[in-house]
Amino acid sequence: MGMTSEAYSTALRCITNPIKHLNTPRPRLRAPPASLSSWSRKLSSTSTTKARWSNTCSCNCSKTTLRRSFSTSRRLAQEAVRNTRPQQQLIDLSQFPPSKIRNLIICAHIDHGKSTLADRLLELTGTIPPMQISSDRNEKDVKNEQVLDTLKVERERGITVRAQSASMVYKDDLGESFLINLLDTPGHVDFSSELLRSMLPSQGALLLVDAAQGIQAQTLTVLEEARNRGLKIMGAVNKWDLVQHDGRGEAAVAEVADLIDCKEDEVLRVSAKTGMGVESVLEGIVARIPPPQEAVAPEKLRALVFDSWYDSFRGVVSLVAIVEGEIRKGDSITSTTTKTAYTVVDLGIMSPKELSIAAHPIPASRVLRKGMIGWIVCGMKDVNDAFLGDTFHHTHSPMPPLESFKPLKSMVFAGIYPLEPGGFPKLEDAVRRLTLTDRSVTSNRESSSFLGQGFRLGFNGSLHMDVFRQRLEDEYDEEVIVTRPLVPVRLIYKNGEERTIDNPADFPDPGGLLKVAKIEEPMIRATIVAPDEYTGDIINLCTSHRGVPISHTYLASSKTLSTSHSRITLIYLLPLSSIVTNFHSTLKSLTSGFASFDYEEAPYEESDLVRMNILVNGVKVDALCSVMHRSQVEKEGREWARRLREVVPRQQYEVVIQAAVGSTIVARERVAPVCKDVTAGLYGGDYTRKMKHLAKQKAGKKRLKERSIGNVTIPTSAFFTVLGGKEGQRKGGPTS
Repeated sequence: MGMTSEAYSTALRCITNPIKHLNTPRPRLRAPPASLSSWSRKLSSTSTTKARWSNTCSCNCSKTTLRRSFSTSRRLAQEAVRNTRPQQQLIDLSQFPPSKIRNLIICAHIDHGKSTLADRLLELTGTIPPMQISSDRNEKDVKNEQVLDTLKVERERGITVRAQSASMVYKDDLGESFLINLLDTPGHVDFSSELLRSMLPSQGALLLVDAAQGIQAQTLTVLEEARNRGLKIMGAVNKWDLVQHDGRGEAAVAEVADLIDCKEDEVLRVSAKTGMGVESVLEGIVARIPPPQEAVAPEKLRALVFDSWYDSFRGVVSLVAIVEGEIRKGDSITSTTTKTAYTVVDLGIMSPKELSIAAHPIPASRVLRKGMIGWIVCGMKDVNDAFLGDTFHHTHSPMPPLESFKPLKSMVFAGIYPLEPGGFPKLEDAVRRLTLTDRSVTSNRESSSFLGQGFRLGFNGSLHMDVFRQRLEDEYDEEVIVTRPLVPVRLIYKNGEERTIDNPADFPDPGGLLKVAKIEEPMIRATIVAPDEYTGDIINLCTSHRGVPISHTYLASSKTLSTSHSRITLIYLLPLSSIVTNFHSTLKSLTSGFASFDYEEAPYEESDLVRMNILVNGVKVDALCSVMHRSQVEKEGREWARRLREVVPRQQYEVVIQAAVGSTIVARERVAPVCKDVTAGLYGGDYTRKMKHLAKQKAGKKRLKERSIGNVTIPTSAFFTVLGGKEGQRKGGPTS
């Protein structure tokens, strides 16, 4: 049947603006019930809401049937999550005098649950919501995990790399509120600088121990440093839900009580994963950790900078501890290090993300006062002006600097070069900004004849070096080549002159060593804690790495542990160069992962070191030179020559790869030339015809080699495979 013009125009309006003609009204968003998770599951289980309009629509177009279906359940769930997620509330800082403030660090060995406990503390105080609800999976609640571990490398490896600060408000049973500034610190020895700088603004430390593993090597080191700085130690045993029904839990409590010299009842028993006993941690912090000292008289401003990072829009953001006085927006402050004056343009606290208080509705809460920890933005654009341990004071009231922080001395040095030619300017900017957040890294420019311009960087260990490389890739999209790590070597000449070398190219050859009286390498005092059953394997491992035993002691007495479960502490004197390769991974493999390893710096000792050169057709490759003990030259030389042979492409002539010490060749590999079958077109005749063609080819290759000796084409990807990159991480040290 035909359609009238009026019906046609009405139907056209239905198509162009269908919402006005929907017969099924759009469901309104209602307030969710108390249990958001159950409401989300109910939403997801219902059938998809469909709205249809047909010949019964309000336009009376009976001759035309129009349909449209759309889904609203997913969008409603996303809007509900967005509307019901609690917004971060501003904290009224005016109600927290120094007596109501607690500053502490949480420290433990690797994988003992520091970050998990920090998550539960933030949830219990209401700083973060108890659950993070996923809009992609409405039927499932996602727990908070590693909230303070903001770096991609931290989440991938499951370790804490950078110390993070978080401010939270805790209200006790009496209704009194306390401001707790918690600093989550790394547990690996390579990041000890992060731990040391976190102790500067702290008055106490929460020492966390895994109930199943007990005291580890890093636990002893952290405890000693905390005691040296006069911090109040509070002990806690984590993962109590796993060991509460056997003897391991009570044994760990006895160990901690004996270590920190307290009663066993004072050691907290918690489970960060389930939340058991976390409330007692907050109560213990308020009761045991001392507050900052009260001001007896009006004080002038002194703010200690113990962390900083770079923001592309605001410049350098400094994390400060207000030791004396107070600071607010608009104040003119001066650095005691650079003598440069700045104006505070913004300030706030970490809760756990940046929370500005510059525009707080309560005027008294727009100030950071004595004892508080917060961040400030003062228009500092050059990262070279930001110094860790710097002191800010009011420009009109000069004050002496506070205790400064000196990062640990670099123990491992390596060269870093851009993978792509011409990428040095971008790499330079990335290194400059990344070292702002990691002040324990030292950097100096250097150049290589094979790899071009790069940097000679100093690190605290092999894991520190590997994490820095990964952060360059993750945060700045920089693929780099990392050369073989080298520890600093000290040369003492016969005329009394001393020289420290951190680049293998600067190490003298055998002729130059005639002027050297002795060569010294750095040593470490290594502490290994492991079950007693692995003692023999550990002794053999340390001996093979030129270790000298110092002491063997049992950590637990017979009162706390049976003999079959006792653990031993071994202290060895080891060369630092022996542990930057595969020592840690071998130790974990021999002890089934039960051993823990920690070390501290020891004096230099004399050693028989030489430089091993890698030659390609007689030409030295400076990027592959290394300094090692004479006993390791042959083994390492064969390994490097073999691996280089696998990545060097075949040439028109033979390529010879050699490892040499001076003029002595210790290893040799050969890359066969590309051969062309010049006799393929000969189908008969005397054999002398073939011999004539082969002799002509041999003479031509000889002339080519004479003209091209040493000019072997080695792609940059070959160096990336041998030295850096994912395929080259064969000896990157510990990863956990």
